[in-house]
Amino acid sequence: MNCYGPLAGWYDRLTEDVPYDRFADLYEAEFAREGGKFRLLLDLCCGTGTLTCLLARRGYELIGVDASVDMLIQARANAAGLEVPPLFLCQEAAELDLYGTVDAAVCSLDGLNYIPPEELDRVFARLRLFVRPGGLFLFDLRTPDFLRSLDGETFVDETEDLLCLWRADFDAGDSCLVYGMDLFTRQGSLWKRESEEHVEYAHELSFVTGLLEKNGFDRVHPVLPCPQQEEGRVFLSACRS
Repeated sequence: MNCYGPLAGWYDRLTEDVPYDRFADLYEAEFAREGGKFRLLLDLCCGTGTLTCLLARRGYELIGVDASVDMLIQARANAAGLEVPPLFLCQEAAELDLYGTVDAAVCSLDGLNYIPPEELDRVFARLRLFVRPGGLFLFDLRTPDFLRSLDGETFVDETEDLLCLWRADFDAGDSCLVYGMDLFTRQGSLWKRESEEHVEYAHELSFVTGLLEKNGFDRVHPVLPCPQQEEGRVFLSACRS
């Protein structure tokens, strides 16, 4: 099953409760704390570009990268009307390839949890190439304990023309949360069913920190307080040495 295929067209409606402004505020506070010039930003795993466009409206130049064509189609639609629209690129995170360096990179809403542990090393190596020295990499993760707590849970999102069901199972062997998602969308008097499967990996913070330091990022530290901390989300900041 595809990941972020059928869901792409409904993603923004299903995530209206996400406090994107607080994410952007946290990033800007880190930029100010570092005291440097941060104007050109990379939004890695940008999805439908909601945060990308929000940062663009705050005066930053943005490059959005995502592996899902369907999500990027929504992102381009969301960017319509912006004075300086983001540049959107369809790339896997481990194959990141930009035209030059950026002042900072951000990765939000479980983006790194979707990357298998064996690929993280290459992702950070690619980021080292494209984040300028002294630049920042800011990202969030769901903690392993939080992902484990979802094992066996079933969730429902419902509107007049959409029913979304997802069931979560934690695979202890691969240390990942696997959840199957069924989307039922109204098609006249009938309903269309589509399915996706998502996998989020339970990355230990010590493992992530070690890989960052190996790939030329230092001063790795948590950013507190942070949005959705009560929902198992942690934010980390790392400086490109």
